[in-house]
Order: sequence, then C-alpha cells, then structure tokens
Amino acid sequence: MSKVHIKNGRVIDPKNRVDAKQDVFIAEGKIAALGKAPAGFRAERTLAADALVVCPGLIDLSARLREPGFEYKATLASEMQAAVAGGVTSLACPPDTDPPLDEPGLVEMLKYRAKSLNLAHVYPLGALTWKLGGERLTEMAVLRDAGCIAFSHADTPLSDTQMLWRALQYAATFGIAVWLRPQDGFLARGGVAHDGEVATRLGLPGIPAFAETIALATILQLVRATRTRVHLCRLSTAEGVAMLRAAKKEGLPVSCDASAHHAHLSEIDLGYFDSHCNVIPPFRSLRDRDALRAGLADGTIDALCSDHAPVDEDAKQLPFAESEPGVTGLELLLPLALKWAEEMRVALPEALAMVTSKPAAILGVPAGDIAAGRDADVCVFDPSAQVKITADSLKSQGKNTPFIGYELPGRVRYTLVGGQVVYEA
Repeated sequence: MSKVHIKNGRVIDPKNRVDAKQDVFIAEGKIAALGKAPAGFRAERTLAADALVVCPGLIDLSARLREPGFEYKATLASEMQAAVAGGVTSLACPPDTDPPLDEPGLVEMLKYRAKSLNLAHVYPLGALTWKLGGERLTEMAVLRDAGCIAFSHADTPLSDTQMLWRALQYAATFGIAVWLRPQDGFLARGGVAHDGEVATRLGLPGIPAFAETIALATILQLVRATRTRVHLCRLSTAEGVAMLRAAKKEGLPVSCDASAHHAHLSEIDLGYFDSHCNVIPPFRSLRDRDALRAGLADGTIDALCSDHAPVDEDAKQLPFAESEPGVTGLELLLPLALKWAEEMRVALPEALAMVTSKPAAILGVPAGDIAAGRDADVCVFDPSAQVKITADSLKSQGKNTPFIGYELPGRVRYTLVGGQVVYEA
C-alpha cells in the first residue's frame, strides 16, 4: 500500500462540510489525515493539486455493466475503466442482466469479478421477483447476504399491485430498501417518446406524463401502508417532483434520483429522430426538465445518477422507434453535474453532494466522504478545464450519448480507489 500526498488542492467534502485549501495524506488505503501530515509520514507519491478540487470519489446510483449476458454491448472491464475515468469509485448496478440477478451465485460472481479488476466498488441491486417476471418474489434475505444492497425491478414493469405490496411487506420485515422506477407499464406500452408536441409532429408513439404519476401515486400509497424504505429512480415529470415534495413533507421514508441527462435535455432535443435521445424514461417537456433542475436545487431530488446504459452501435443506428433506448453516462456524470450547478447557480459543495454523500446515504454504504480513517476513494478534478466529448475520448464500450460534440466543464485528473491511483490524465 503506497503512501500518497495530495498537495495544495481545494478539498471539498460535502458530508463533513469541509471546503478549504489543504493537503490530504493517504496511507494503508485509508485517509490518514487532512491538513497536517501524521507523525513520520513519508509520501511515496505526491500529486500536485494546485487549482484542482479534491473530493470524495463519485457514487453512481445506476450503471449497467452489461455482465452477465450482454457482453457484446459492453464488458465489466470496459465499463469499470469508464467509471474511474469519470471519477466514479462506487456504483450500483440494476438487476436486468441476463440472467437477472435473482440468485446468490450470480450476485457473488459479479462481485468477485468486479473486485478482481481492482477498480470501482460494485453494489448489485437484487431482482425483486424471480427472473423479473413479476410472479414470484425472490429470496431477498438470502440475496442480501450474498451482497445485494437493495432490490429493484429495473425498467421491467411490475403490473401486479398485490405482488408489489407483498414485496414491500417482505422487504420491510428485513429492513431492506426497495428501488422502484415509477411507470405504469400499460400506459407506457409501445411508447418511445414523451406524449407531447414533438412526438406528435414526428409521428412517434407517446408515453404520457401520467404514466409516471399514476404509478407514483400507487407506490406512495403502499409506502404509507408498509412504511418500507423506497427509493424512486429516475423521476422525469414536474408533477412527479411535486408529489415527491409532498410525500417528504409528510415524512414518508422515500428518496429519489434523476439522471444527469434529464437535467439538461428535453423532447426538443429529439430534433430529427436522433436515436441517441431514445431514453427511459423519455425526455419530457421543457417545463418538466426545469422542474427537475429546481427539484435538484431545493433538495426534493436527492441525487443525480448517470443511468449508464451502453448500447452497441448497430442497435442505435435503427430508426428512432426501433432503436434500443439508453445512454452512456459514467464519464459524463461529473461534467453534467457541474454544468447544471453552473447554470442553476448552485455552490460547488452542494453540487458535489448530489454525486457523493447523498447517494452514499441512499445506498447505505460507508463512502462519499473523506474524513480521516475512511477508505481513500478520491476524485481529483480540474473544475475550469473544458472537456470536448467525442466517441474516441470515451472509455466506455458504448458511445451512445446525445452529448457528443459538447464542451463540458470538469476534467478528472486522478481517481484513487483504496489509496491506489487507478486513473490519471
């Protein structure tokens, strides 16, 4: 384990309310001290961080690593490289692999393979029902012991409300969190774009905003009945944000996130059938997008995630309605969070909380801050450097992002995981 001295950076640790120019000392894979070197500390490596920000490694609440089953879209190795290149040191992966994460063996294999790469930490979400079929609950307690941090149905609709009720009751018994993406599968069926002017003009089948709010209302009623801790994934509508604001005021045990791309784009960006804008949930109206941005700024929405979903080129080259939805985002999470903060005049520590300490609290993992004694998972970035997004510059196997050609703020210079420098630019 090497001893590292990160020198003269602006240390921002939102959880512990630190924002000061100071040195960081790392030894034995842990943060040894901030400010003053511990007695007898001799650095084997010094990273000059003048004009750079030193913050906790980013935590991404949704990144599809495509293993097992979809290796032609991406591999664990390629996506973990993308993660550390984006400053992401911990990530949660949804259970919609092939086969889905519904058996302890699969979860253990994924954790083992991820660990052997020595890059970011991977936290699997277990499947809520067997094969995500919606008919039989998985053995959540057993899966939790195998390493699942929460349970989810990914983007597969769970239309049986009684099954959802039972799942929440079961989860509540074991103190397990359930992550749900609110969308009524029947109302959304066949839709590929927001049910608004743009979809009408382009002749694309629409998904109405109330596909989200009707499902959200059901989930919130079940939370009232069961008091299960529920995390709502990828809100996309103004009404959804308003409902969540009210639910939190009421004291319901709920949290939520939005994707970084939804904080910037709207249905207008579909332009002329740009399949890179085919995402789940769809890009909504400008009013919805602005409500998401405001909900992030006022704390209604707890975290930003990349909702990383690498897709192979062939599946994106198809006509919009037939193309595979999803965007690549691990490497864009930090730049898009910084761009949102800049445009909304949100202070840097608050912006970084959305991708560090707040997602750590939702995951319930000891990460997302850089206090002494913590694992040294650190991101060092240049806030003023602009990055031009090109297909070649992305480490992810998926080049599917609507932000190709954009200049975005924030270049990651170093990423450390467990005190080891795993990425440098």
